[in-house]
Amino acid sequence: MFAVIKTGGKQYRVAANDVLTIEKLDVAAGDSIEFTEVLVVGVGADATFGAPFVAGASVKAEVVEHNRGKKVISFKKRRRQNSKRSRGHRQHHTVVRITDIVAA
Repeated sequence: MFAVIKTGGKQYRVAANDVLTIEKLDVAAGDSIEFTEVLVVGVGADATFGAPFVAGASVKAEVVEHNRGKKVISFKKRRRQNSKRSRGHRQHHTVVRITDIVAA
């Protein structure tokens, strides 16, 4: 059984025991969380599609850890002006393990 969930402005295809990295959630490590914005749920051709969400469907997960992504460098230079600027950014992520998929 699989499901397509929406979190952090992105969509993820998940199944039981999957580990995925998503945008940061304000939940402590070790806690459980429930995703209610389920777009698709089912097995193969018997999938149920929502409009936009499947009523009564949810995906349960547990938070494994919080970490940060790779550093992204933003570098701007103006030629012949002796002007340059460099900035770095590291995005915060949450690692979750899918424990259960509940269909309607």
